[in-house]
Amino acid sequence: MADRSLRGMRLGASSLQSEEGVVFVERTNHTYVCTQCERETVLTFAADAEVPEAWECRTCGSEALRRIGDTIAVVDHSGDKAARTHWDMLMERRTIPELEELLEERLALLRSRRGENSGKLSA
Repeated sequence: MADRSLRGMRLGASSLQSEEGVVFVERTNHTYVCTQCERETVLTFAADAEVPEAWECRTCGSEALRRIGDTIAVVDHSGDKAARTHWDMLMERRTIPELEELLEERLALLRSRRGENSGKLSA
């Protein structure tokens, strides 16, 4: 029986697909220069793709700007919104005196609970 056993392929060992008849799209390379570490990164995009002016540096995570010939692209950040923090949103709803009053109320509540619990523990 061992002589007549069927042999098969290992799962995932190789693909049965071929690249026959596949037409690859034209590609172009674009160079980005980091504003912090000055490292150059070359990225490949489709020729008809809209290429971004800025990219995240793979080394330090800062902004890298696209090199166009001998010049580097300028990115306008004037329209960017600053991220709102929880504190910013809180300050839109409350004033400092209101927050101080709420803090005193909560501290009084915690102090009263602590006084009740300490009395129960000693009894």
